[in-house]
Amino acid sequence: MKITTAEEMREIDRATSERFGVPSLTLMENAGTAIADFILRNHVDANRVTVVCGKGNNGGDGFVVARKLHRAGRVVEVVLLASRTQLKGDALAMFERLPLRPVEVTNEEELIAETERSLAKCDLMVDAILGTGFRPPVTGLLADAIAIMNRNDKPIVAVDIPSGADSDSMTPQSGDGIARADVIITFTAPRPAHVFGNLTHGAIIVVPIGSPPEAIVSALNLEVTTPRDFAALLAPRPRDSNKGSYGHALIVGGSFGKSGAAAMAGMAALRAGAGLSTVATPARVLTSVAAFAAELMTEPLPETSVGSISMAAAQNGRFLDLTKPMTVVAIGPGIGRNPETVQFVHEAVHQTKVPLVVDADGLNAFEGQTNLLDGRRRPLVLTPHPGEMSRLAGISIKAIQADRLNVARSFARDHGLVLVLKGNRTIIALPNGSAWVNPTGNPGMATGGTGDILTGMTAGVIAQMPNDYARAAIAAVYLHGLAGDVAAETMGEHSLVATDLLAGLPEAFRRAAQWAMESTMRIG
Repeated sequence: MKITTAEEMREIDRATSERFGVPSLTLMENAGTAIADFILRNHVDANRVTVVCGKGNNGGDGFVVARKLHRAGRVVEVVLLASRTQLKGDALAMFERLPLRPVEVTNEEELIAETERSLAKCDLMVDAILGTGFRPPVTGLLADAIAIMNRNDKPIVAVDIPSGADSDSMTPQSGDGIARADVIITFTAPRPAHVFGNLTHGAIIVVPIGSPPEAIVSALNLEVTTPRDFAALLAPRPRDSNKGSYGHALIVGGSFGKSGAAAMAGMAALRAGAGLSTVATPARVLTSVAAFAAELMTEPLPETSVGSISMAAAQNGRFLDLTKPMTVVAIGPGIGRNPETVQFVHEAVHQTKVPLVVDADGLNAFEGQTNLLDGRRRPLVLTPHPGEMSRLAGISIKAIQADRLNVARSFARDHGLVLVLKGNRTIIALPNGSAWVNPTGNPGMATGGTGDILTGMTAGVIAQMPNDYARAAIAAVYLHGLAGDVAAETMGEHSLVATDLLAGLPEAFRRAAQWAMESTMRIG
């Protein structure tokens, strides 16, 4: 789903009306109706609702919400933070359709008396003060109203964006000048702050209100992943399917003391839907890998004296023969940093002709030698965390975290590969310069082994769609985070471990398939 700036969204609305014949009043009516419907479905016990409106189009949306809720039998009070004489255009038109008398607040004395009275009685608030066209900071009466709303403990539904937020900002936002929100409902497409702003702990829902796909144009070249973007992966499988229909993933990794990483990656490939998964690992740890799950196949590789894969594994055509029947290869989980193993990694990456995923110490093997990572030779996906990215790019972790999007884009473009920069709002950068932002996942996933699960999942999804490896990586990252969210619901964030994601994957697939069919899209 495309991410747009506030200015681009204004142009989208204008084009929708002028080129595609959808009146602006219809767009506003549809927006307000969508929010009212959400409240009626999800807040059935919120009998008394206060809608706090500004004088602009965000307030116009709020007037529609109030009208719809009133007609549905809810007790509604509208607080207008302006005089009705200041209203114009579509907002004025919707104000004139109100079947109830709003409270007009034009000074601090009225604000304290009326707003606090109204909010004290309500069960839910609707924030329709300022929309995505606003540029901070908020001052005066509106700032005071936001402060009063923030002190109240009633749930808040934000129209378009929490009032006071900068919709074009790509950094987290907080402070007294931004209204809190328990859910945000925006329209047509998200703005950067919806994705990067940390504006709510609840859902962010994007509602279509009438703009056709042709009208939604953005120069950001940036998208946020939704299940609809990989719906083909989620579709029911043909009845005549067999294991060969869904590819064979080879996981290359493991070493003495780190066999679990390769085993988890191998099982994650299967849980992500691959037909077959083989783990190639040093001979001395093969038994422990095989014992992890009966479904895993194993292949012993020559080993060094410390129990890691030796260079002999890549000599005399051994590794090349191993990869020939494979759909995809993933290398790195638990492989270690023994100098001979590093040499093996270099040679293995050079020899691999099928789509390749590199992670963990597979990435660290290329510190100072990233010229050897060339995605133009065959599809290549790298999945570094910030520390590994720091070693690859030769810049500090702090510098990477300060400019994650551009760091990922530059590296992906320069090396012709897909770069998955892990972290909060994982970035998936493509060779053509475009990028995707992943909205799923939680802090409980900051534990050893979750990266190995992602490596295996990425290989498993690529095994099913090798001709669209970039979209496969995008899908794997989304489902990985969603599996973590599912796991956190029962395990909690503090107790979550990597294998909990394997247990959460079936429910993640189920939810993603359901959401892919809905008209609205949730991005958080």
